[in-house]
Amino acid sequence: MAQSIQRAINLIRLAAEHPLTLSEASDVLGVHKSTALRILQTLEAARFVRKTGAGTYVFGSGLIELSELALGSMDLRQFASAHLRALQRQTGHTVHLAQLTGDEIIYVDKVDSPAFDAVKLPSRIGRAVSIYASAVGKVILAHISREERDRLLSHVTFERYTGTTFIDRDSLDVELARVAERGWAIDDGEHDAYVMCVAAPIRDSRGQVIAAVSLTAIEVIAGLDQLKEKLPLLLETSALISQELGYTPESSPAPPAR
Repeated sequence: MAQSIQRAINLIRLAAEHPLTLSEASDVLGVHKSTALRILQTLEAARFVRKTGAGTYVFGSGLIELSELALGSMDLRQFASAHLRALQRQTGHTVHLAQLTGDEIIYVDKVDSPAFDAVKLPSRIGRAVSIYASAVGKVILAHISREERDRLLSHVTFERYTGTTFIDRDSLDVELARVAERGWAIDDGEHDAYVMCVAAPIRDSRGQVIAAVSLTAIEVIAGLDQLKEKLPLLLETSALISQELGYTPESSPAPPAR
């Protein structure tokens, strides 16, 4: 396994230097052409290399996107940090920051509520969140293009976690239309029955929704209606973080096709 990884790394580096032929890849790696081809095809599927019309392989966009996402995550967390902590102090509830990263929505920051000392939420920084059974997931899905939404949901197998989970694409799309219209989303115990949540979108300098901020509580501490009372503070926080990222209302794109 380690040898295969090293071979892949070598091919990526070579493709970054100049167009790479299959014969050259085979010679450099000291393997048969069929083995070199399999490695190149795997890298191509991940968009780490790209096959040209001439049959050579060049550096792909996948690694560039990963680098940008990693830098974006660091920048987002840095810009959002003070606002997230202020929101937690104002509301007393747990605050999450989740970012669209590749095909997943990942928690990139979390400010815990002291009220959860006895009962810990399952969320963790670096962990992927359910894209369809979470407030942050739904608010991001509702504000991206139809094509991007289709791409993200093509990887999803709908499961019924609780009685309020959206278990098919049609019912989810109806909910996403509501979310897009009002500008925020809820999680009514859709993944964990005892967890309630409201979330709002965060936009970058292009006006694209790239992340979400949420308020979360266990039901015995705050129900959904109580969290909704904090929506003005949540929406103010999402607007402030978006401004930190360079967003202005003029940069907002047209609403995504439904």
